[in-house]
Amino acid sequence: MENSPESSLVHRTPFYYGWVILAAGTAGMIMTQPGQSPVLSIFTDAFIQDLGISRSLTSTLFTVATIVAGLSLTFWGERIDRHGYRKMVTIITGLLGVSCLYMALVQNALMLGVGYVLLRMLGASALMLVSNNVINQWWIARRGTTIGLSGVGYSLLAMGAFPNLVHVLVQAVDWRATYAILGAMELFVMLPVGLLLFRDRPEDHGLEPDGGWTATASSAISQPLETNWTRAEAVRTVAFWVTAGSLAATAMFGTGLYFHMVSIFRSRGLAPHLAAAVYLPISVTTAAVQLGSGYLADRVPVRLLLTTGLVAMSSAMGLAQVMEGAPLAFAYGIAMGVSSGTIGTASSMIWADYFGRLHLGSISGLGATVSRVSSALGPLPLALAFDRWGGYNLALRIEMVIPLLLAALTVLVPPPEHPASAAGARPPSS
Repeated sequence: MENSPESSLVHRTPFYYGWVILAAGTAGMIMTQPGQSPVLSIFTDAFIQDLGISRSLTSTLFTVATIVAGLSLTFWGERIDRHGYRKMVTIITGLLGVSCLYMALVQNALMLGVGYVLLRMLGASALMLVSNNVINQWWIARRGTTIGLSGVGYSLLAMGAFPNLVHVLVQAVDWRATYAILGAMELFVMLPVGLLLFRDRPEDHGLEPDGGWTATASSAISQPLETNWTRAEAVRTVAFWVTAGSLAATAMFGTGLYFHMVSIFRSRGLAPHLAAAVYLPISVTTAAVQLGSGYLADRVPVRLLLTTGLVAMSSAMGLAQVMEGAPLAFAYGIAMGVSSGTIGTASSMIWADYFGRLHLGSISGLGATVSRVSSALGPLPLALAFDRWGGYNLALRIEMVIPLLLAALTVLVPPPEHPASAAGARPPSS
């Protein structure tokens, strides 16, 4: 395959092609935004008003769609392993573009529910999975640094700029035209990026991860640079479930805190505008921590980043119970940013670090399924606590213990060791 048109571009690039993959994969993650919660929330009031449906029904449709999308991740992971990153990113992006165009035609609650499923499944789930994992395929020794750089780009452009762009478009035209524009962006920007720039594995082109050269593609594959596990082998390890549980807990509790942010602030006697202002330290801290934690991940066990994120999440839930002014509110935002940044780095690389790249799609897809379904359930415990007791503190006191217990487990449970590890294969660095 080294002389194929696909390899020609790889070898004509004057620097290691993994840097192109880093840029293209990050672009893919940014273009998941039509299916992400911050962007979808911008359209919520328009759906309620124009379609004549209630807020509770809209929220229910979103929750159901998130669960369905989460359950689909195992399917998408298997397809990625079977058909490759370049082919699958093209298919997924094309379907996402068509789904955005469909959203411009939505007329009732049923159509909205279908649209939510498509956007959450193809954008927030499938495109994010294939875009993140393709970066992991091209980097091992410098995986943390590259994931950190990708995280900074995603934090600033996707979490910061993209929702504001959508807001401006909705105000300038309307929500239907905005969805048509988003669909065109997927079809005429991201789809060509995926088709032209994504490549499956460096070994397919006579390269090693991180920029080394091999004599032939086949020789690289016969001498793996890491121990590769199947999904069946991975799920029999304690490390898989501790990791999946830790990522699920932070996804669940983080979603709950974000979903009820304004209400939590009000329950502490703080103005809603302060809740909005806290997103600034969250986003800035997330970007800075992702860059720093990515650098550290190449030098310290990645499970320590996971531990840090869990402790920071517990700290944020503790601060949410005692916020009485702007200083503690911003401290809460910083704790959320530390958790988001470290967990973002850890979740992006830990599956490849622990279980290798060969079956990365199916393994990380299963882990992402657990996290996504858990995140959909996150707002419910806090809502039930508020309805029953008129506040969030009791639920937060109970919930904040769970990340601390999981943090202890991440320290105590070592990286998995493959029982039939090939001689000379590098063990996980974590």
